[in-house]
This record gives sequence, C-alpha cells and structure tokens, in this order.
Amino acid sequence: MVSPGILLVDKPGGITSHDVVARTRRAFGTRKVGHAGTLDPMATGLLVLGIEGATRLLTYVVGADKTYVATIRLGQTTTTDDAEGEITARADAAAIAAVSDERVAEGIAGLTGAISQVPSSVSAIKVDGRRAYDRVRAGEAVELKARDVTVSRFVVIDRRDSADAVELDVVVDCSSGTYIRALARDLGTELGVGGHLTALRRTRIGPFDVADAVTTDDLVGAATITPADAAARVLARLDVTDDEARDLRHGKRLVGQVGRVDAFPAAAVAPDGSLVGIVERRGADIKSAMNMPEEIR
Repeated sequence: MVSPGILLVDKPGGITSHDVVARTRRAFGTRKVGHAGTLDPMATGLLVLGIEGATRLLTYVVGADKTYVATIRLGQTTTTDDAEGEITARADAAAIAAVSDERVAEGIAGLTGAISQVPSSVSAIKVDGRRAYDRVRAGEAVELKARDVTVSRFVVIDRRDSADAVELDVVVDCSSGTYIRALARDLGTELGVGGHLTALRRTRIGPFDVADAVTTDDLVGAATITPADAAARVLARLDVTDDEARDLRHGKRLVGQVGRVDAFPAAAVAPDGSLVGIVERRGADIKSAMNMPEEIR
C-alpha cells in the first residue's frame, strides 16, 4: 500500500508539470497524485505534490505565497511575454542606454505592494471554458481582466548590459496568482523599451523550499512529508485526544474549545501523530471541515 504524503520535486526545464505528475505516479505506483500549482515548461523549481489521501491537503497549499528567481530582458517584447514567444518589437540602442539603475528602481517600486495586474494572454486562466493559451495558439485575440495581487519583494540581484538589451536577475516574493511574466512585461512597458522573461525558477511555496526537493531522477523511494507534518506547516496545529479525534471524525463538535487554537483553519493531530483532519471555527466550537482516512500517518 502506498503511504500518503506530500512530495517536494525540483522540476527541470523542458517538461510540463503534468509530466512530473506522470513520472511520480509511475515511481509510487499510484494514480492518486496531484499538484499545488503548475510551472511552465520553461520554468524550473518547486512543485508540491500530494500522494494518495494527502492530495486533499493541496487546496490549503495552493493559495500560499511564493518566491521566484527570474531573469528579465529589457529591450525586447514577445508574443508570450517570455523567451518562448516571437519577438514583436525591439528598442533602439539609445532607449536601452537610457535605462539607468534609478529608472529601473522606480519602475520596480511601481510594481511592488498591492497592485492590479493583467495576466499574460498565454496563461492557464480559462476564458469561456478554454485555457487562454489554447485560444492564443488557435489565433484568437485574448484579453484577460486585471486581478489584484501582492508583490511583497521585488529586488534586482544582478544586471548585465549589452547594446540591444538589459538583463536583470531578480527575486520576487508574491501572492498566489501573480504572474512573473506580467511583471517583466509591465516593467519593460514602464521603461519604454519592452521586456520579457528569459528564465524563471520557483524556490518556495509557503513553508516548502526547493532546497528540500528531490529531482525527477530520484522519485523512486523518495521520502515524503507526512500529512500531519505538512498540514501543521501550512496551518495552525491543534493536538487532540483520542476521544476528541473520534468525535471529530464522527462529525461531532469540540464544544467551547475555540480558544485552543490561534487561527483557523487548523490541523487536528491525534496522539499517535496521525492527521485527523482540518478543523474550522463554529462560534465557540471547533468542527471538522475535512476528515482524513484514519490510517493516514
């Protein structure tokens, strides 16, 4: 029997997130594998996968904030806002030479904090039931609505200048749903030279770090994070007695016990270390929002 758990994988470039899921299914001998957020084929870095019953926890990981390391090329605009698209415009040498560190800093400041961002037209957002990127590839013009996101950190860690481009290596901390390609595009627009993304690596999702991930070559026998440990990293933890664990699993409330937890939802953990489930507040009571199978450890 396959043990449920959370698996951290360092995705290489050139393959899809679905490819990683397929390889994990083969390595673990189960079809029950899901992920908490895709990466484009060009991108590398952290994928958080759920195996067996732990796939239920992914909904609590998807919305976590994320960290990316990326390279932005200023001076060229592409159809996809990244290096996989066709170049549609090039800035002249004089405009590129005018891209000073001060102007870059001002442009980045305008893209930091709570911002309204229009996602790239080749994103996975659905438009009338179809992915935006499918519509673009079919030759359709796609305009997506702006969405509110938060960029809490956007800093330049290196800069390289040439006659036809300025390349910036950046680190971005952002809320779920932020498109780094759109940041590259918008920074280029603000500076008047155009811009697109040439490299992207996700290094963190919430409490999970790519430093702890395995490669796609090491999936067989890879260690996973237990459901209880994973849930307690993402949510507050509530340690319950065996009797309380049984009551929660049977749909009963822990009456008047809301003061035992600092924040909700929370991970209810039994004395044997197994994850009972995810609990929520109901007035002064605690109630199960999602139960896990009892054999999960």
